[in-house]
Amino acid sequence: MLKLLGAKPLGLRDTPAVLRALDSDPIASCMVASRIEEFGVDPRFLRGELWSRGKPGESLCFSGVNLIPLLGDEDDIRSFADRACRSPRACSSLVGRAELVLPLWEQLEGDWGQPREIRADQPMLALRGAPACLPDPVTRRVRLDEFELYLDAAVKMFIEEVGVDPCAHDGGRSYRYRVRSLIEAGRAWARIEGDTIAFKAEVGSMSNRVGQIHGVWVNPEFRGCGIGAAGTATVAEWIIRTGRTASLYVNGFNGAARTMYSKVGFTQVATFATVLVD
Repeated sequence: MLKLLGAKPLGLRDTPAVLRALDSDPIASCMVASRIEEFGVDPRFLRGELWSRGKPGESLCFSGVNLIPLLGDEDDIRSFADRACRSPRACSSLVGRAELVLPLWEQLEGDWGQPREIRADQPMLALRGAPACLPDPVTRRVRLDEFELYLDAAVKMFIEEVGVDPCAHDGGRSYRYRVRSLIEAGRAWARIEGDTIAFKAEVGSMSNRVGQIHGVWVNPEFRGCGIGAAGTATVAEWIIRTGRTASLYVNGFNGAARTMYSKVGFTQVATFATVLVD
């Protein structure tokens, strides 16, 4: 049998071809495109590697904190899995289009073992026009002096959503840095009632064409009064004003969140999947 051409890391000279490939699927590739537009393909700055079995426009996978297959056929998926298994696992999850993530996990499972959770149905949503509901005038950018208050809400959201404490690893330094960076960049938003975060969300990834909303959370004390939809509309409206498409993805089993995003006007454009492996 012919041996499949293995996946190989890409270098700086491949940056233009990679960006063209990502631009063909801008909503699904936003998380990776945002980093490459800022840092290029050099893994020293990208904090990860890009792999391809041939041309980046046909075969592409990002390997970092997340393993994100972006383009490829069955042979490419096998080569990505083979590459991932050559060294100790560095990622905490696989995420991306379900039609790529789930076959990749099938190839990895024998080496990596039982996952903590598989979320196979995560609608990827987009809002291309104005929000369908009124934005919340109280939801605003978070100030740096509100960091600790916002961090507390972010940790609660993460535990509720993912099931683990993001500060359990490295004493919370990485997560604190991530949250602080989003505040400094003006991409953390909240509705603050007194000394309580009632609603929060971040523009977690922002490429030249897309802003992807992450970490949407409504304090249990304020649920059911509509501030989730209104707050999300505020963040989405800001993204749209920058000339980008607002997007996010949601767990298929979360009926309340799906109803909320529908009220804002988001519609499904793809299906994501996430495999949590740590």
